[in-house]
Amino acid sequence: MRTPKEILMEWMDAVNHGDIEALLSLYDEKAVLIPTFSNKLPNTPDNLREYFEKLGNREGLSIALHEKTLHVQPIKDEICSLSGIYNWRFDVEGEMLNFEARFSYILDISKPRPIMHHHSSQVPRML
Repeated sequence: MRTPKEILMEWMDAVNHGDIEALLSLYDEKAVLIPTFSNKLPNTPDNLREYFEKLGNREGLSIALHEKTLHVQPIKDEICSLSGIYNWRFDVEGEMLNFEARFSYILDISKPRPIMHHHSSQVPRML
């Protein structure tokens, strides 16, 4: 059985390699995504594919974890919460920009498709 961190690393590796199939294979059939870069809530495999294909078309797309922010919280049996901060990077009108985002996942690590819920939102700029 994979650990929550291993699942996150698989997810990030799929994003960094533009591997949409590997990325989608981590999401449960009934998973809900509250995405960083959309106001829609993809909650079907087709909607998830559409979101990640659109995001994957960004030039220079990559993501990196802020390791010290990672928290794993057991919920029950093989169900856990995973949260932290990662940094998205991609080209916007010829300029590479960074977007820090906080994330939370609900995972059932006993399943081959462990992501049940995924929320990600940009970290607001400080006032």
